[in-house]
Amino acid sequence: MLWLKAFHVVSVVSWFAALLYLPRLFVYHAQIQNGTIDDVAGNARFKVMERKLFGIMTVAAVLSLTFGVSMLAVVPDYLLMRWLQLKLLLVFCVVAYHGACFALLQQFAADRNTRSERFYRIFNEVPALLLIGIVILVVVKPF
Repeated sequence: MLWLKAFHVVSVVSWFAALLYLPRLFVYHAQIQNGTIDDVAGNARFKVMERKLFGIMTVAAVLSLTFGVSMLAVVPDYLLMRWLQLKLLLVFCVVAYHGACFALLQQFAADRNTRSERFYRIFNEVPALLLIGIVILVVVKPF
């Protein structure tokens, strides 16, 4: 169980590092695609960076979910705990956010971004808030 937990934590850290960085790339990429900055080479560079980071992010997500489910398979009684139920709800939100990142990535790749730099600055805060909630639930177990 401790090995599963250790690998789960490592993969979650990797996943969230990417979840926090990819939307930051979107902020700068939006400046180019919205015409704030004229940089054709930069546009192409951001597309490559975003695509590669999303791949790493997806591997980390799959590993996080695999190790998390493995821990639940070892101790299914955890599912009866309210704090874990709430954590899993937040994890579902993280997975949905990951999917939203993919949709936005596709828009940037097709040069069809319609959102502002400001949108991406706000969008970038979502995973941090989810992470805070998840960590509090896991460490403090308030319920």
